[in-house]
Amino acid sequence: MIETDALIIGAGPVGLFQAFQLGLLEISSHMVDALPYVGGQCVELYADKPIYDIPGVPVCTGRELIESLQKQVAPFKPTLHLGQLVSSVERQSDGRLRVATSTGTTFLAKTLFIAAGVGAFQARMPNVEGLAAHTDKQVHLGLPEGAQWADRDVLVLGDSDTALQAAISLAEQTAPPKSVSLMHRRNVFVAEPDTIASFNALVAAGRIQFVAGQLTGMEEAAGRLTAALYLDAAGAQQALPVDELLVLLGLSPKLGPVAHWGLDMERRQIKVNTETYGTDQPGIFAVGDINTYPGKKKLILCGFHECVLAAFGASAIVFPDKRVLLQYTTTSTRLHALLGVDSSGPVQKP
Repeated sequence: MIETDALIIGAGPVGLFQAFQLGLLEISSHMVDALPYVGGQCVELYADKPIYDIPGVPVCTGRELIESLQKQVAPFKPTLHLGQLVSSVERQSDGRLRVATSTGTTFLAKTLFIAAGVGAFQARMPNVEGLAAHTDKQVHLGLPEGAQWADRDVLVLGDSDTALQAAISLAEQTAPPKSVSLMHRRNVFVAEPDTIASFNALVAAGRIQFVAGQLTGMEEAAGRLTAALYLDAAGAQQALPVDELLVLLGLSPKLGPVAHWGLDMERRQIKVNTETYGTDQPGIFAVGDINTYPGKKKLILCGFHECVLAAFGASAIVFPDKRVLLQYTTTSTRLHALLGVDSSGPVQKP
């Protein structure tokens, strides 16, 4: 069991800034996210789209914002636990919170921050029976790092840049799979033009097979997947040999278990007070798009404001006997020491 002052659920922009604000108050934190990478909506929904309303930043992409927030929080070294979903929260006799995740990781936290945005992003799965039993065996929700399938028939599902890139990477391996196929309803993709061009070139060269169809089922033998069943463009049932299946159909946000934690909610959002952004449960705070209160606006900069007050609210729990004073990063030598910056002279411009 991992003991921590604070556990943050969600590693998007608000979650990252929450870790920074906690760090300024010398509160250590761990972070959990269902995605295998940090960034949340910023990376998943608008990684390369411009954002214009971050104070002091005329324009940046979602990806650039996340990169900047990671650099900002780096001095406080929050521990990341990615690719796992928080499954349960239980109050202990001493007031701390026992939090368990889908991978079996367990935390004992003095405070809990829910910064889950619109919910935990989870992989979209085709409506086909039996796939769950083969997940992480023959069914993969991403291209496994270093995967070597020289003697395997590999099928990729999806039309995104991620799906096409996975097919390209497999086909261009030094020892490529026995076959690489990509299945989608039609030959129209939501990917970058350069990615589509590379994909089409490999299809034309016979190194990737494009299959226009809709997956309807899987064939099994001796407990292993052997073929994908699909309807082709003419509506006829077809079968395609498959040893490995990559499901890259994108992600969708789901509120998930948070809806069953006994928190006061309204329209699938967590109700908070605007003094500390605390919930009706002591020690549990909610910041960002997941919360609601009179006048709530779903903007990143509003989430940043909420993080500041939530951090001060948590300090009274983590340090009950300590008087916490407001300090300014411009002048406080203590904060300079925490941030690892030199306060002996003027700021040097890059």
